Amino acid sequence: MITTNTLNTLRISGLASGIDTESIIKSLMAVERIPVDKLKQQKQILQWQQEDYRTINNSLRTFRDKVFNMKLQATYLAKKATSSNEGAVGVTATSAAVEGFYTIDIQNLAKGITVMSANRLNEETASDGTTKKLAEQFGLSGTITFTLEGSVKNADGSYKQQTFSFATGEKTIYDVVKEINAANLGIQASYDSVNNRFMLISPGTGETQHLKVVKDDNSFLSGTNSTLQLQITSGVIGTSEITSPQSLVVGTDYTGVNAQFTLNGVTFSEPTNTFTIAGVTYELRQANVTANVTVSSDTDAIINSIKDFINAYNDVIGKINAKLAETRHRDYPPLTDDQRKALSDDEIKKWEELARSGLLQNDPLLDGIVNTMRQTMATIVPGLTGSQYNDLSDLGITTGLYEEKGKLYIDEAKLRDAIQKDPTGVMNLFTKSADKYSEKGIAMRLYDDVNNAISQISKKAGSDSTFTLADNSYIGQRLREIDESINDMEDRLKQVEDRYYRQFTAMEQAINQMNAQSAWLAQQFSMGSR
Repeated sequence: MITTNTLNTLRISGLASGIDTESIIKSLMAVERIPVDKLKQQKQILQWQQEDYRTINNSLRTFRDKVFNMKLQATYLAKKATSSNEGAVGVTATSAAVEGFYTIDIQNLAKGITVMSANRLNEETASDGTTKKLAEQFGLSGTITFTLEGSVKNADGSYKQQTFSFATGEKTIYDVVKEINAANLGIQASYDSVNNRFMLISPGTGETQHLKVVKDDNSFLSGTNSTLQLQITSGVIGTSEITSPQSLVVGTDYTGVNAQFTLNGVTFSEPTNTFTIAGVTYELRQANVTANVTVSSDTDAIINSIKDFINAYNDVIGKINAKLAETRHRDYPPLTDDQRKALSDDEIKKWEELARSGLLQNDPLLDGIVNTMRQTMATIVPGLTGSQYNDLSDLGITTGLYEEKGKLYIDEAKLRDAIQKDPTGVMNLFTKSADKYSEKGIAMRLYDDVNNAISQISKKAGSDSTFTLADNSYIGQRLREIDESINDMEDRLKQVEDRYYRQFTAMEQAINQMNAQSAWLAQQFSMGSR
């Protein structure tokens, strides 16, 4: 048998002896590889542990966001606003809103400028499907020219103007729309091909919106006989709001309309129909209407925030406790490469599920994290002057059975009663700030706990989100050490394998030499017998 090793050294085995050298060396090397396989199994276990640690850390990061919200006083100052007439005004409240009763009297809604064709224009599409030129669509000839002014102002405060010229035999109505919009005057042009109408519309509402036809030499836009038959349907001329359509007039300044209303007797003017006053956002929907607005504490929102927080807490400690209690199957070590070759994919999957189970069983790091969090949730917060609540049980939040390992339950009726009686006391229980950890509110202390936990796990197992190429965590360093040991052993195994081949080759050469000597002696005896 002739083989070549990785160094391309010619190997001749078994020719003289008839021994299956390859099989013998393979069996010998399988024994030699046992320490390497053990190192690879150790590496796999560490990698699985690292994945489990990082999965828990990701859960802690998600939980930290919930805890951060519980640190904010705004969470406990949630307000709600209701309107007596939702059709007239919609309302929402922020935590800055002042509780009370408000009356809003809406005189006028904010409006922009709208100009559109009074009648259906000539069809812009020809019978062959192409778009007609202006000359064909409107019976025009030569070049049309007009100058527009929109809401955009120059550096000196004057309105920006743009003069447009269109060769009617070359351009279409869509070219007109495109060039007006490209000028960025603060006025938007469009053409409705379904109803064959041209439109000029301000991008917003209020008195800052502006439109003016400065020149229109060909009466393309303006005048009673304009080509596009444009009429202004929304806007203000001077101080008079347009209540019925009027022909667009050259040289006339058109502006938008501010919303006009009184709130508890105070007059306001706003450029839009949606605005915020004293923490309440109003959306005006109807003019000449009076509505009542009530702002009050949003107990349901506060309860839901606390419930979400407790659910998130139960979820994260549940995941950690599950890892701490997971069964360890020591009879199922990670598979070696040769073992994998002998199993099906389904068998490999089932084996690995058992092999990686319980790798964090009774882990002291995770156990310490859970205990710290549980202690924080059961702690009494000192120094809450004037409050009847100094721990979570006062709010109806209590620990379950011993075997539930710290799971919390909420008595919602008791929690609601506490929030309604003393919302500030509930807020301070969670958000109290202090220099000493032991004097902080529950959310403030728990936020520190979670940050420390994330840091400890990152030191142990590294982080998926790290921006450095090197993993300097404990497991990361151990993995590098094992890789170095594996590489050293692989080099040594190559040397051992080469030594075996040299030894068997020497044996083959000796046997071959003996065979040659025997043949010579046999030949000599044969000749002597004659």
